[in-house]
Amino acid sequence: MRVLVIGSGAREHALLLALSKDPSVSTLLVAPGNAGTAKLAEQHPVDVASGDAVTELARKLEADLVIIGPEVPLVLGVADSLREAGIATFGPSAAAARIEGSKAFAKDVMAAAGVRTAHSEIVDTPAKLDEALDRFGPNWVVKDDGLAAGKGVVVTTDRLAARDHAAELLETGHPVLLESFLDGPEVSLFCLVDGETVVPLLPAQDHKRVGDGDTGPNTGGMGAYTPLPWLPAEVVAQIVREVVEPVAAEMVKRSCPFSGLLYAGLAIGAQGPAVVEFNCRFGDPETQAVLALLESPLGEALHATATGTLSSLAPLQWKDGAAVTVVLAAENYPGRPRTGDVIIGADADGVLHAGTALKDGAVVSAGGRVLSVVGVGSDLSAARADAYFKIEPIRLPGSHFRTDIGLAAVEGRISL
Repeated sequence: MRVLVIGSGAREHALLLALSKDPSVSTLLVAPGNAGTAKLAEQHPVDVASGDAVTELARKLEADLVIIGPEVPLVLGVADSLREAGIATFGPSAAAARIEGSKAFAKDVMAAAGVRTAHSEIVDTPAKLDEALDRFGPNWVVKDDGLAAGKGVVVTTDRLAARDHAAELLETGHPVLLESFLDGPEVSLFCLVDGETVVPLLPAQDHKRVGDGDTGPNTGGMGAYTPLPWLPAEVVAQIVREVVEPVAAEMVKRSCPFSGLLYAGLAIGAQGPAVVEFNCRFGDPETQAVLALLESPLGEALHATATGTLSSLAPLQWKDGAAVTVVLAAENYPGRPRTGDVIIGADADGVLHAGTALKDGAVVSAGGRVLSVVGVGSDLSAARADAYFKIEPIRLPGSHFRTDIGLAAVEGRISL
């Protein structure tokens, strides 16, 4: 099977690495890829947001399966273009990708499906902002209603900071979603979904804030770990039964069935799981940790999802132990990152590339989140030790990373 992966981040590097271990995958292709993926797959330039360009490339390369990594091409309908050309595609249609592309759409689906989520209100004009803010607090959650690469969210007890963020979004023409605050630890659960068939992967936890102790602004994700020692298996089953399956069924009912990876971000509070957000693709950096523990052939599972045969897939098998992803970010991230610096140690084992490029034969930084370093071990403590052992020799001027990924779970500071 010739497999083409669309995207250029550490998520796509992790997908390629897992696919390379699948005996049914004969050839790996990636577009556009990065400095790290070049060692695993043939690299090809492409405009990932263009359905015509991606479809033309897939035809030229005779791809048997196309896997779309990022959310932007999915929301723009690239998967639709590929399917219209008769190419098996892992990733939802534009209509189904609205579950991530429009938070208002996601809220409507959840309401119809009877899924618990935060109370919310859309504000589309500055004139309504102050009155709406008065209906929330003392914790304000302010979100961009569209795609924001994980950085369009502000959670604060400072009303002025909430107002400033909302006003900035409105000024740029983006509707604002105000939400009530959901308490409890957060969980990321990836599920392969084919219509009403749902197959969960391992639950993970992302660390969104840039600094240790969950300080500083939100980012696209500074690290993740899996599995979650504090989350009982019955709660995962409850999430599938009460959240993912009803949403999948509701989307079938609306004639926009989901096919691909449905990512449920949840808070597990005193009243049980409640949805924070849905994404329409593999999340980054959770994917890097989750796939490090997958034993089943990934290509087989994604092909079954893409071709409507997920219900006949054998149960997924997982390695014992744990995995931790630590993100190495460029100077000034999540602001405008410093780029173009040579990276030392980027080719070591367990290092996945995101914002990297090749320049004069050297690997250089080319984005905000530059590398994901993945550690594995017999338990979470051992996996953390492995990840930080691997990240220590890497050198990038001005770079930074969190030192506490998974630490609260190791120390028993997370409980339900």
